[in-house]
Amino acid sequence: MTKPTFTIDLRSDTVTRPTAKMRGCMHKAVTGDDVFAEDPEINELQKRCAEMFGMEDGLFCPSGTMTNQIAIAVHTSPGEEVICDKLSHIYNYEGGGIARLSGASVRLLHGDLGRFTASDVRSNVNPLDSHYAKTSLVSLEDTCNKGGGSIWDLSELREVSKVSRELGLAVHLDGARLWNALVARGIHNDAKALHAYGANFDSISLCLSKGLGCPVGSVLVGSKSFIAQAHRARKVFGGGMRQAGIVAAAGIYALENNIDRLEVDHARAKRLGEAALHHPSVISHYPIDTNIVILELQKGVDADALSAEWGRNGIECFQFGPSSIRFVTHLENTDDQIDGACHYLSNI
Repeated sequence: MTKPTFTIDLRSDTVTRPTAKMRGCMHKAVTGDDVFAEDPEINELQKRCAEMFGMEDGLFCPSGTMTNQIAIAVHTSPGEEVICDKLSHIYNYEGGGIARLSGASVRLLHGDLGRFTASDVRSNVNPLDSHYAKTSLVSLEDTCNKGGGSIWDLSELREVSKVSRELGLAVHLDGARLWNALVARGIHNDAKALHAYGANFDSISLCLSKGLGCPVGSVLVGSKSFIAQAHRARKVFGGGMRQAGIVAAAGIYALENNIDRLEVDHARAKRLGEAALHHPSVISHYPIDTNIVILELQKGVDADALSAEWGRNGIECFQFGPSSIRFVTHLENTDDQIDGACHYLSNI
C-alpha cells in the first residue's frame, strides 16, 4: 500500500494536546487543595466561567459527563423525569448515568437535529398524578454533537426556557461545545449577550477539553446554592480533586486565547463537507453550523469499511452510524492537512 502523503486526525476535537504556551501556564500554576477551596487557579477558572454567563458560582470537574450528571442529580430526585432530545449526549453517551446516578427516568423528544420547541416541552410534561413520574428538568445541548454540531435558534431557546420555568421545571444546558455555538453566533466577545444567554438556564456545563484544546476538565456554573449542592454531589461521585490547578491553568489560558480561533475550525469543516460531496460514496451531509461534519453515505456503502479505507489514506475518522461518517475539526489541524484531505476526497 502506498504511504499517505498527509495524515489528519478528524476523529474528535478531544484528541488535541496542550500547546507549548498552554503547557507553560500549567507549569507555572501555584496550586492548592481544591477540596478545601484553596487552589487559586481553580478558583479563578470557576469565577471566570460563572461571571462570563452572569452566574454566581462554578465548580471544576474532571469531565463534561460529570458536570452534566451532577446537574441532573441536583435538579432531580429519584423517580422524577428529565426531558431531553433523543440525540442528547446525556442520554446516548453518558453510560446510563441518569438512571444509575440519579434514579431518574427520561422523556425523549424527537426534535430537529437535537433541537426541540417550547410546545414539545409543554406537551411532554406529565400530569400531576401519582401514576406518572414527576417532570422536573429540561436539558438542552448547544451545539448538539449527534445533530452535526447544530446550534439553537436563540428565540426558540428563550421560548423553551420561558415555558419550562412557567411549568416549574429547571433548565440545564449541556454546553460541551457551547464555545463553538457562541462563535458561530458572533456573540462570544459580547458580555451583555453572554449574560442574556446564560439567563436562560439554571445550570450550564462548560467543557474545556474539546474545541478549547485543554487536556481535561469541565466547569459547572449556576447559583451559589446550586453549586453548594453540586459540590456535595461531586464528592459522592468521586470527583473531588486536590492540586488540580495544573489543569485549571490550561483552562484559563484557553479562555484567553482559544475561543476566537474556533471560527477557523468552522471554516475548515465547511471545506471538508463540500469536498466530500465529490466522493462517490457520499450522498449528502448534515448542515454544517460549526466544527462537525456528518456525512451520509450512498445506499449499500459500509461506513466502518469506508472510514477504515480513508484512515489508510491519511484521514483518521470513524463511522457515526451504519451509513454515516463524522469529521470533527480542531486546533491541531493545519491548512496543509485540510488541503490534503479535500484533495483526496474530491479526486478519488
